[in-house]
Amino acid sequence: MTLCLSSLSCLSSLSARTLVCLFFFCFTVNGHAEAASPSAVEELVLPRAHARERSGLSGFDPGDPAPHFRVKTLNGEFVYPLTETGNYSVIIHAFTNKSAFLECLWTSNSSLSDLIEFLPVSAEVLILSLDDSAARDVLWMREQVYRVASAKGHRGKEILSRIHFCPIPVYALGNWIPRVLYSWGCGGHNCGLAQAVFTSPDWNLPLITKRLNARYDWLNGRWEKVQYVVVGAGDGCEPFPAAEGAVAWVSESGCSFFTKIKAMADSKAVGVLVYALPGNPIQDMQCAGDECNTTLNIPAAMLHYEPAVAQALSSGKPVNVTFQVTPSPNFFMAIDQQGALAEMGWFLYPTFRFISWQAEWFDFNADLLERVKRPAAVLPVFNNTLMHGEAGAQAVVQLPKDLLGFDVLELDAALSCPGRRDETCAHWDHTVQLFICCDHFSPHCNMELGRWITAFRRGTGRWLTDVSPLLPLLNSERCALVMKTPPWAMPWITSLNLRFSHSNRSGNVSEKLYPFKMMFLYEGGTFDKDYNSRFQEIRFTVPPSTKKVELYAVITGHGSDNNNCGEFCVTSHFFLVNGIHNNSLTFHSPDLPLGCAMRVGEGAVPNEHGTWLYGRAGWCDGLQVDPWRVDLTPQLDLSTSNTILYFGLYEGRNPSPTRDPGYIIILLSSPEGVVLSTSS
Repeated sequence: MTLCLSSLSCLSSLSARTLVCLFFFCFTVNGHAEAASPSAVEELVLPRAHARERSGLSGFDPGDPAPHFRVKTLNGEFVYPLTETGNYSVIIHAFTNKSAFLECLWTSNSSLSDLIEFLPVSAEVLILSLDDSAARDVLWMREQVYRVASAKGHRGKEILSRIHFCPIPVYALGNWIPRVLYSWGCGGHNCGLAQAVFTSPDWNLPLITKRLNARYDWLNGRWEKVQYVVVGAGDGCEPFPAAEGAVAWVSESGCSFFTKIKAMADSKAVGVLVYALPGNPIQDMQCAGDECNTTLNIPAAMLHYEPAVAQALSSGKPVNVTFQVTPSPNFFMAIDQQGALAEMGWFLYPTFRFISWQAEWFDFNADLLERVKRPAAVLPVFNNTLMHGEAGAQAVVQLPKDLLGFDVLELDAALSCPGRRDETCAHWDHTVQLFICCDHFSPHCNMELGRWITAFRRGTGRWLTDVSPLLPLLNSERCALVMKTPPWAMPWITSLNLRFSHSNRSGNVSEKLYPFKMMFLYEGGTFDKDYNSRFQEIRFTVPPSTKKVELYAVITGHGSDNNNCGEFCVTSHFFLVNGIHNNSLTFHSPDLPLGCAMRVGEGAVPNEHGTWLYGRAGWCDGLQVDPWRVDLTPQLDLSTSNTILYFGLYEGRNPSPTRDPGYIIILLSSPEGVVLSTSS
């Protein structure tokens, strides 16, 4: 087995460049390979819950089996498990009128439409209330759903059959559900009770009211833990000099939220409180269209009209306000298709779409569990192993003796957290790399075998990644593998199996192709005006026995220059073969606000505690980095030499940032490389 691939093994965090990894691969026909048979090796990539120490109340941690329960509903009774239903998940939502976030969730037509439009057919939803008014609450919530569903035709009727409303308050259910909701209680962003606390000298007690902050991705300002002065500013549609240094109290009428907040920012107010007119619900304040291009650096929140506040201000009495979040029971929990309890993550803004994304991920995970049951020789590498610091997670494994008979190599990887709850997870997203060394004297020792990106404070990720063209790296009886993040990152728990199997391309074993050689071509680099000047045309010949030549690339972009490159800009990567065949890969998703949310069905971890929704250049938080593979065989002359040239563009032209250029990595996760793989 011959290798001619350069060795690159540096480590990267998600900072300032773009990464692209590319290979050419050569494949060969192995006429003596035997059909794959089921492996006797036990699977060791386990859900995180089976290996963590317990936290909170005993017996009710994420991953624990959900006990049987039954509750009364408006239409009869909801019983778990549903014996007449097959593979399904259950979302449990506990409403309280004390939450402005939940009020908006249930009064927003767009939020309710998301529930009707996007809830997967495999999901059942149980609606509860935490309040004494539970019977009235669920009647109102059912009417809200009916109202929106009536406009959705058949789809609305189908959804209604899977949403169940329980009129009994949570504290009177008499089963295990309240214990989970209470022990998983929270007090963070949109979880817990966000409140404004008003005081005035003539009041005996403070006035505490629920609030909903403006959309997190619009306003840069945040409420400080200080006491603010409140000033009445009418409808806030025009600058109001008296608001300087104070929090402006304005009505929702007269103009858009953007106009109000900009006018108050121009007045040098330090914050804005927009009150809903009597009888109106609290809304999700956000910008629209070109408004979003204007940077506003003050915080804002919406709340209900408070007569006492309005009267004090109109009378010239001083009014002050502070802001707090009071912890509450959790509003959401779930049971996945395997019957395990699960957290629901972070809802960044009030829409039922976050419920749908979680249920969609449950579907992905159920499908993955079926996929790993397929016949394969399974080689355990890590089993709930700590990954932290410079060392990362390390293992030495003995490879299967019949390795040359396999043409498929998959990485079955899982990342979880030191504790059972998401609150124990690492706060930030980082690159995770898997390096392999099977021959310490080889230039390919410590070559990257796989790459993933961690989620923001969620520990449920598991992925199956096909890296078959990298099989030539496994060229010895024993291999050392290291999985690591940047050494300063918080710890993760990793599990990994190598899965060796046969493809289903042909029933004739003698016609199957097996990768046997790799040729390293290019590295990426800083994505600046000199980026493309670093790359020269490479001439190569194909080994005589070759049947197929494949380009294998792992490309990701990082950093933030004046064009938001390379993480949040649209870049294109071109590989020109023999001067006429142009193979290109363009990252369009950085233009999409839900670019990564749309990949939940592919395994992207949903509802992370960060900006996981946005599309990025070749990667998403909580997801594996997929290789890009192109069959170059028809573009080559296998009897003589060929050429290939790489170049990368930003919006169709050479990059030319004015500050802080990002970088491109090709094939490896921090270094870059293009490799040619051949099979015969």
